[in-house]
Amino acid sequence: MSSGAWIAVIVAAAVIVVLLLAAVLGPRRRSRQLQRRFGPEYDRTVAAAPTRKDAEQELTDREKRHDDLDLRELSPEEKQRYDAAWTHIQEQFIDDPGGALDAADRLVTQAMTDRGYPNENYDQQVADLSVEHSRPLGRFRAAHEVAARAGHGEASTEDMRVAIVDYREVFSELVGGDQHGTSRHQQ
Repeated sequence: MSSGAWIAVIVAAAVIVVLLLAAVLGPRRRSRQLQRRFGPEYDRTVAAAPTRKDAEQELTDREKRHDDLDLRELSPEEKQRYDAAWTHIQEQFIDDPGGALDAADRLVTQAMTDRGYPNENYDQQVADLSVEHSRPLGRFRAAHEVAARAGHGEASTEDMRVAIVDYREVFSELVGGDQHGTSRHQQ
């Protein structure tokens, strides 16, 4: 075989190796990107899906939907209004834990709406939040579950207190404040 033929064989083999590496490493790289972006939500979605590929497609679809949303930051005045509403909810908890929990749920939903998230249903809210707010998402789910139980008189005051704290975490991220419901611009 001539040296030109050997070079052609080596180049072809190198191209095949590069294509194989890309085929193997590309999906792994995408998986790592999704894991970093979605955090615990990645593991939860993978566990619930028939295959990892299906789960990753669902998360990719969430990203695409999220990219199409017209999201915005709240104005300083809106943040102040939300902070005042949150303070009222915390005060209300003393005399009416169930009412405060219901108000917290409504306030988080309103903050989502004001930021530009669609208000379709709970599952869609979770999916939309998971893209940018995956860190407190487990707490949002837990708070929502307690709120549902409280609506049927099946949650203790301590359960509701923990749920309020969980809602506060999501609320703070949505409104742009710290863990105490105070906006960053006020600190």
